[in-house]
Amino acid sequence: MALGPATPAGPTLRAASPGKLSGVRRGVRIALWVAGGIVVLLGLAQIFLPKLAASRVSSRIGKYGKVDHVHVSAWPAIELLWGDADSIEVHASKLRVNPGQTAKLLDEARGVQRLDVDVASAEEGPLPVSDVVLQKRGSRISVQAHVDEADVAAALPSGFSVQLLGSHEGQVEVQASGGLFGVGASVEAVAQASDGKLVVRPRGALIEALKLTLFSDPRVYIEGVGATRSGSGYELSLDARLR
Repeated sequence: MALGPATPAGPTLRAASPGKLSGVRRGVRIALWVAGGIVVLLGLAQIFLPKLAASRVSSRIGKYGKVDHVHVSAWPAIELLWGDADSIEVHASKLRVNPGQTAKLLDEARGVQRLDVDVASAEEGPLPVSDVVLQKRGSRISVQAHVDEADVAAALPSGFSVQLLGSHEGQVEVQASGGLFGVGASVEAVAQASDGKLVVRPRGALIEALKLTLFSDPRVYIEGVGATRSGSGYELSLDARLR
């Protein structure tokens, strides 16, 4: 009996049709174009978004005075669209704000991991201060500033005076003369943090239960204050955190 030609035991390989190859190539080209477009967009965002954010910060703070320079850093920069940033640096010549406005600005910077602000001259309410340095690391806030003794005296009511006695463990001890707490005499008092507020309490068996709140805001929790004598003025410090 005659045997026919041998048939391969394995599967038969067939060449892909030209149409299928063309479709695969087209899909690859589209994917490469999309990937390239994303890379270009991210690159442009990395260049322009921090500059736009810096301009916005400068405009926002500039409502309260003269801002000299703002630098914003974020990686990836697209996180700025959600109000987050790695760091922001602000240099200002002069600002005039009240405690509520300061708390609002800090709350708006909640998504900034590292915030550094220095102001040559500022007015926080009625008290002029200089050489202000504010730092924010995560939710932690620290502030240092210098105040002249003459400016402290000018900010106090007529006939009222304050003398620094000491500062330790987040408290400032002073001797106040005048009408503090309704007492027309010299009274020792302590400025300290109490439940996130900055308060002043007099010392004395009869009036120790009294207190005067100097600062209270639901967005900022005060943890401690400090003061040291420096030349003709004082070096002030404050530690706090965002709630």
